[in-house]
Amino acid sequence: MAGTAETSENKGPAESGQPEATEPSEAAEKSGADEQPEAAEQPADDDEAAERRRLGERDHAVEDALVEEFENTVTEGADRLNRTWRALVVTGLFGGIDVGLGLLAMLAVVDATGSKLLGGLAFGIGLYALRLAHSELFTEEFLVPINAIMAGHGTWPQLLRLWAVTLVTNLVGGWAFTWVVIAAFPRFEDVLRETTASYLDPGLTLETGALAVLAGFTITLVTRMSQGSNEGIATLANALISGLLVVGLGMLHGALGSVVVFASMHAGDPTTYLEWLVWFSWVIPLNMVGGLVILTLPRLVRTWELSTAERQAQRREREQEGSGRGRPRAAGVS
Repeated sequence: MAGTAETSENKGPAESGQPEATEPSEAAEKSGADEQPEAAEQPADDDEAAERRRLGERDHAVEDALVEEFENTVTEGADRLNRTWRALVVTGLFGGIDVGLGLLAMLAVVDATGSKLLGGLAFGIGLYALRLAHSELFTEEFLVPINAIMAGHGTWPQLLRLWAVTLVTNLVGGWAFTWVVIAAFPRFEDVLRETTASYLDPGLTLETGALAVLAGFTITLVTRMSQGSNEGIATLANALISGLLVVGLGMLHGALGSVVVFASMHAGDPTTYLEWLVWFSWVIPLNMVGGLVILTLPRLVRTWELSTAERQAQRREREQEGSGRGRPRAAGVS
């Protein structure tokens, strides 16, 4: 009995008929190997879901907010490009008049406080009026209409017409309205002369060139910000920011600065139109560099997929319209 027990105790698992201890571990390893692909797929699914939540519900590989902004700019840009000559002239003239209203507010504040920053903030009143009245300012015509052209809703000749008419009518409207302002408030002559001298006297230098580039960039950026919100308080804030930065900091903006120079000339400043034209001839191109190169071009790159998709949709629509007109009528149809 004792020998039998000892013999039984010394038997290995295989000899005693018991399953080997390695079988459960092998089964576990096999099960783990089968689950590894599923575990590897889980992080990828989580990343995709997170990206989908970030982008939103639309199919484009950009955020929903950016898609909505793109659609708004294309719609508004197409409206601007397709305006009649009469509408272009009227909106451009009122753009100059609204800027003249901002100038009046600036002169009143600077004359009372001596603060250029507060004066620039007050100038924003004119820019706020410009947006509420849907008037046009030259440097606001960069991002919005070009987005429409890239999306197939306009042409480059239309853009050149928009630019030329808006710029000329801004100047004419500003010139006429500032004559009325100076006739009513001649006491602002000293402030006007000082401001005009700060614009024209330095000439084209690295500093003044940079100020002109920043002015074009700032106005274009604020225009883009306005596309992102339709709330009145946001529009007011954007207008005040524009006035504070561009006018309060003494940036050089062709249309806004010209209104100041015209008012100073109406007040008796010896500045000539030739001197103004020389200044204007280098400020406007640098404003365009700031608005087009620094802001509009990167924005076009960012929304390239949206522009391409919209152009293709426009092309298909035109082809369908063309095939519909060219399709022969069925017999018996009058």
